Amino acid sequence: MGPHRLPLTYVLPLRWTDDADLDELTAYLRGLAGLVQEVLVVDGSPPPLHAAHARAWHGLVRHERPDPWPGCNGKVAGVMTGVRLARHERLVLADDDVRHDRGTLTAIDALLDGADAVRPQNYFDPLPWHAVWDSGRTLLNRALGADYPGTLGVRRSILLATGGYDGDVLFENLELLRTVRAAGGREVIARDVLVARRPPTARHFAGQRVRQAYDSLGQPARLVAELALAPALVWAGRSRARAVGALVAVLALAERGRRRAGGAARFPARCTLGAPVWVLERAVCVWVAVGMRVRGGVPYAGQRVRRATSPSRARRARCAAARRERALAGADRRDGAQEPAGVVPAAPRRAVSRR
Repeated sequence: MGPHRLPLTYVLPLRWTDDADLDELTAYLRGLAGLVQEVLVVDGSPPPLHAAHARAWHGLVRHERPDPWPGCNGKVAGVMTGVRLARHERLVLADDDVRHDRGTLTAIDALLDGADAVRPQNYFDPLPWHAVWDSGRTLLNRALGADYPGTLGVRRSILLATGGYDGDVLFENLELLRTVRAAGGREVIARDVLVARRPPTARHFAGQRVRQAYDSLGQPARLVAELALAPALVWAGRSRARAVGALVAVLALAERGRRRAGGAARFPARCTLGAPVWVLERAVCVWVAVGMRVRGGVPYAGQRVRRATSPSRARRARCAAARRERALAGADRRDGAQEPAGVVPAAPRRAVSRR
């Protein structure tokens, strides 16, 4: 008998425009199938690629198409389709570049005993030059709080209870976590659960710079601090002593993040050197992001996304509406009436296709 498989559903929302990494992802999915009881790929790729994926993953994972979901961020449709179809209460949501192992999945499973959402941390493996640069951001985030990864652990029931989360925002991971908290859920930040992530190509990395800065528009305090970087750097640059002091402060802060909660085991020391470069990048890109906001939003997937996250009142209203629908559905069931059309059932609906 093989090793015990964890009672988790692993949800991978996917939308590819080419299959350059198909063999590598297939090998990863094959390994996942031996670690968790259900692997669910929600695939919004164009039909030829979707058909190729169906052939490659036949008998290996559940391979589904995303259901319609309001909003311009297709990943939200993939996540919410996976939430509805999942057979398990405990879910691991992960981007296609995330690479979990038994240790990280076991840790998230254990933390979900007392939490509704678990936020682990990512590190890049392998580590080309641009991943060292971006690791500087991760280390600064860890020093000041925690980074936002490309994977989360979450309880299925809490997301169904919220009625889902806004699909018209750019920073969808933050939106999901804030929606869970708006519904009364508990989030655990797991700084010591370090999950590997494959770095993007250098070209893709370059295209992410302003888009990542745009996420700060959903975090007002952070936005103010980042807008202050450019004038602060200009001021520091007028004095060698101030410039050196600023450089040392950034390096010290990043090193604190590297060493925090066992991070040094996954972040080589050279990642600390990426932090000053990232600060210079963000000092410029955050102003570009604000300019894009004024012009109607940041380009994403062929359209413009205006909001980084939704207002807190909108999340509260969404959760309140979901509670009212559940209460109405409960009353109707007690009276023997049919469930209203807008209510998501507690058990997963039948999948369109199962492989």
